[in-house]
Amino acid sequence: MHFLSRLFQKKPAPAAGEPALAEAYWSLPAEQLMAQLGADANGLSRREAGARLKRERPHALKALKKASALGLLANQFKSPLVLILIVASFISLLAAEWMDAGMVLVVVVGSTLLGFAQEYIAGNAIEKLRSRITIHSLVLRDGQAKNLPSYRVVRGDIVLLNAGSLIPADGVVLEARDFFVNQAVLTGETFPVEKKPGTAASHAGLAERGNCVFMGTSVGSGTARVLIAQTGQATVFGQIAGKLALRPPMTEFERGIQRFGYLLTHIMLVMVVAVLAINIFMDRPAVASLLFALALAVGLAPELLPAIVSITLSHGAKRMASLGVIVRRLNAIENLGSMDVLCTDKTGTLTAGVVALDGAVDSAGQPSPAVLRLAAINAQFQSGLVNPLDDAVLAAAHQAGVDFRALQKVDEIPYDFVRKCLSVVAADASGERTLITKGALDKVLAMCTSVGVEDAPLDAAMRARIDALYEAWSTQGYRVLGVASRQVPARSGPYGRSEEQGLCFAGFLLFMDPPKADARQTLLDLAQRGVQLKIITGDNRKVARHIAEAVGLPAVSTLTGRELNDMGDEALMHAVRATTVFAEVDPNQKERIILALQKTGHVVGYMGDGINDALALHAADVGISVDTAVDVAKDAADFILLRQDLGILRLGIDEGRRTFANTLKYILTTISANFGNMASMAVASLFLPFLPLLASQILLNNFLSDIPGAAIASDRVDKEWVDRPRRWDTVFIRNYMVRFGLISSAFDLLTFAVLLWVFKSAPEEFRTGWFLESLLTELVVALVVRTRRPFYRSRPGHLLLGSTLVVIAIALVLPYLPFSAIFGFVPLPAPLVLALIVLTLAYVFVVEVAKKSFYARSENAAR
Repeated sequence: MHFLSRLFQKKPAPAAGEPALAEAYWSLPAEQLMAQLGADANGLSRREAGARLKRERPHALKALKKASALGLLANQFKSPLVLILIVASFISLLAAEWMDAGMVLVVVVGSTLLGFAQEYIAGNAIEKLRSRITIHSLVLRDGQAKNLPSYRVVRGDIVLLNAGSLIPADGVVLEARDFFVNQAVLTGETFPVEKKPGTAASHAGLAERGNCVFMGTSVGSGTARVLIAQTGQATVFGQIAGKLALRPPMTEFERGIQRFGYLLTHIMLVMVVAVLAINIFMDRPAVASLLFALALAVGLAPELLPAIVSITLSHGAKRMASLGVIVRRLNAIENLGSMDVLCTDKTGTLTAGVVALDGAVDSAGQPSPAVLRLAAINAQFQSGLVNPLDDAVLAAAHQAGVDFRALQKVDEIPYDFVRKCLSVVAADASGERTLITKGALDKVLAMCTSVGVEDAPLDAAMRARIDALYEAWSTQGYRVLGVASRQVPARSGPYGRSEEQGLCFAGFLLFMDPPKADARQTLLDLAQRGVQLKIITGDNRKVARHIAEAVGLPAVSTLTGRELNDMGDEALMHAVRATTVFAEVDPNQKERIILALQKTGHVVGYMGDGINDALALHAADVGISVDTAVDVAKDAADFILLRQDLGILRLGIDEGRRTFANTLKYILTTISANFGNMASMAVASLFLPFLPLLASQILLNNFLSDIPGAAIASDRVDKEWVDRPRRWDTVFIRNYMVRFGLISSAFDLLTFAVLLWVFKSAPEEFRTGWFLESLLTELVVALVVRTRRPFYRSRPGHLLLGSTLVVIAIALVLPYLPFSAIFGFVPLPAPLVLALIVLTLAYVFVVEVAKKSFYARSENAAR
């Protein structure tokens, strides 16, 4: 990846008023770079930062760029079908077929404006929702640390970083403590890279700039103070954004729609070529035959499908927002509805998330003020990850009257996910320094050689007694941490991990986070919807199993991180099926579990809020985080919960399934009527001495039927659609199209017979009658096929029902309006209109009967 640095080393010229910056800023001493940037060790003033933000804003990098109204309108005309019709209209104009060309253009413009209006409204709604989730950075302003939106960071700012932070811009490290950064997105390096103050060679590649941090990367562990040198488009990420901002993997639903599109395209191509060739062979007008063939293709295609998908997703996102679920990636909504396995940590989701320190005890299990004091000093002076365990320790210490005023922090060895502990060095009034370590019990014990105030040796017998206490408390559901300490000599330099040895084990910290009162019922609701829950946690297996049993999870099998390490991918794929609790796992193992579940055919969701959850959130089909999560977790998630509650996630799953259902309704409605009607017209054109419908009539029919079609996005959804995960089924849709398309064609042929042999209709009357019948059947069949129930037992949405009735009324009066001749319509006699209405009602009856048998057969085949 060194080529990236060579390719993008040249920086854009600074805007007027911006400080000039050396091209290879990473090669400059910190003092010189700060002078060039006009920076200050205490941070920029608020006024200066505001002025710089105004200058730099035009060069900001917009990750989610909103399409303009003009751009959305232009996108409507990118459809190949629309472009074909426009070209055909101009051919008609050249052939002096003014009326046909004008009518086609009017209907095409009307359809595109309908799609534009719906997508524009949906886009504005989504933009408002996305603005509610903003990544923040800790920035020094006027000497004070301010938590500001990351887009307000400017060149010359001093940013404070710790584990879990997303880096908002490119900069150089001024100070660092065990500071490791995950920068694989830019350099491909597998493991986090340590960053330190200093300089790098001017020709150094990205991976060689050990003093630099880059926008878009994240902090794995440690803390640092960073001087921002480049923002927005001038960052490395900004310059290669076009290469890195690849389209996210397609969801299963998107892949299904793509396959459906390919199927329709093949049918349309065959139909257009065949109909055009046969009509020209029969010496019919070439231009009229071309327009007829193209109009058939458009009549078959669900051209509003992209708009319908956008609208249904927008409606779903807005309803989910009202429930407390913010959608960051719209296309993930269908995946949420398809999800059948949800993996989550237990803290805050299954448990109350309000951690309390239940006891600070010595190695014998007796209450110990000394252990509480040591733990409180460690919690008070640590400056890395903010966490509820430290808050609980400090609350208990405050209640016990622990006094820190005589102590001073000297140094800190930050937490990381390998050591699983954190140490601070504190000095008392006499200058004596003590290193205090707090963390996972096994990790802390590995650093100890003695126990208690007597400094008794940590021999095998003592270790067995400590392990027995740990096992007993874990079985009761306590989370247990260890506390140890030792005196350390004074030194001028920083303390490192090498100091964490020869410690004296002081005792235990016992934390209790009880299960939520409604957790059992929530899990039952998820199970009834076909969603299986699995716990993936770094806690020990006994605590995890206790919580699983307390909330009613069938903890048939528990798998630990150590056992998982001994498994190959094939063995893990078999193990994940029966395992409910995965305990003592690290971030990489979480990702392995998610991938193994996906390989077994599951649609997997993962819910997490910590830096150790980022890999799993990326890997999952549905990444879920919470508003209080670390930045890197929120950035990796598809959905953000405004409160950490599986109950609102359950409601979100229901909305995802409703969104899926309404999108599928539009497809089923369109193919059940359009396919039959267009096929009938193609066949009729072979034996009729005239075209069965004019191109403008086909397009008008399509346009009018699209009006209630757009209303399907807000339709009511039956309970059956949300009771289990739904997945795209191309075979089901193909069978549906054939079965109900044939029924539609049968009634079309019956209509032809009535028009030709019963009423002896002339061409104009035939076209008017069949236009009315085909439009009525398409409108009413939408109310039938929108539900698996008998249509009279499922109430449609107000907008769908209202728009359908309005368009039916328009269809019935259209032939009698003064301008109807423009479309080639003539008034119909009352007996013919009555006959067409009877045919429509008969069609509804037959479709209802066929629907019942079709769904029964499909369910039997699935079983």
